[in-house]
Amino acid sequence: MKIAISGAGVAGPTLAYWLHRAGYEPTLIEAAPQLRTGGYVIDFWGVGYEVGRRMGLESVIRDLGYDVRSIRCVGRDGRTDASLGVDGFRRATGGQYTTLARGDLAAAIYSTIEHDVETKFGDSITAINEHADGVSVSFAESTTRDFDIVIGADGLHSNVRRLAFGTESNVEYFLGCVVAAFVVKGYRPRDDLVYVNHSTPGRSVSRFSLRDDMTLVLFIIRSDRTDIPNDILGRKTLLRSMLSDVDWECPTMLAALDDVDDLYFDVVSQVKLNRWSLGRTGLVGDAAACVSLLAGEGTGLAMTEAYVLAGELLCAKGDYRRAFDAYERRLRTFVDDKQVGARKFVAVFATKTRLGIGLRNVAMHIMDAIPRADVLMARSLTDNLRLPDYPM
Repeated sequence: MKIAISGAGVAGPTLAYWLHRAGYEPTLIEAAPQLRTGGYVIDFWGVGYEVGRRMGLESVIRDLGYDVRSIRCVGRDGRTDASLGVDGFRRATGGQYTTLARGDLAAAIYSTIEHDVETKFGDSITAINEHADGVSVSFAESTTRDFDIVIGADGLHSNVRRLAFGTESNVEYFLGCVVAAFVVKGYRPRDDLVYVNHSTPGRSVSRFSLRDDMTLVLFIIRSDRTDIPNDILGRKTLLRSMLSDVDWECPTMLAALDDVDDLYFDVVSQVKLNRWSLGRTGLVGDAAACVSLLAGEGTGLAMTEAYVLAGELLCAKGDYRRAFDAYERRLRTFVDDKQVGARKFVAVFATKTRLGIGLRNVAMHIMDAIPRADVLMARSLTDNLRLPDYPM
């Protein structure tokens, strides 16, 4: 079975790894000229962590990761308003918890298949045409090829979803926020292994110190805008206008934008489809059911969906229709629940009022002061899903 996979982020290479293990012939298609880097850091735990462990990547992931000590919220003068240790998350997950750059995780996953799986960088799918024996896939930069099935692993704004689902593909549900992230060298001050945040009504400004004297800067902003400029100059201009009146270190962070040539800037949205497949085309990761960045687990869920889809294709002996149905049946309720939980986090990450910010800080104080209260909070985020043991 020949399988075209659009997207070489996290979901696509994870799926390619398991399909190759299962004896299939996957081909990755990635619009970018090379593997994407940058983005933001993610907290990595749960079923996605277990998938990574089964891929033999646990030690690599731990080496790439950061053992964050605490989350610190500060006022405009930099003084601590609230702090919360994160050891409870580690205890609740049995130590299977780390924080790492999404781009580093993607590179680690891709390294497992780069010599075994064909990857077409700098190309994209322009048409998907089913016929009796398979799918003819047209490309922007190369000739048409035939595959047995096509998988969209190409993110929130999935091109495959648009081509295969047509009018049904307009399923992005905007959560009223935009997010921006960039990495800058030599930023000061540094607070190693501490996630530092400053919030004003509707705006969240954060930084996290990375290795090699790099710092990640992350902005979450409540906004009605969904039209993010495509060019980096337009993105910088919009970001500066949205944050022009925010104090603390925000003016320094915005000044650092001058030297940035890789700026992640996107809407915070979810994808809610009635079905994750249509004919010979299936979807995984954000393309199928984006939970949004605010869920904190989208990357792990993408890896889980990729693993389950590959396993179900193997169990169905290549019967793609049976496999697609089984894949969705196993994960649909689980992912739907994650989407519901993520919507609740909007009020935490981009609190609307000063009163709300104050109440959040009080809650953090209580959780940090009461022994093991953080464990109770962490348990509410654990995954109620047991991964099948597929013979791959």
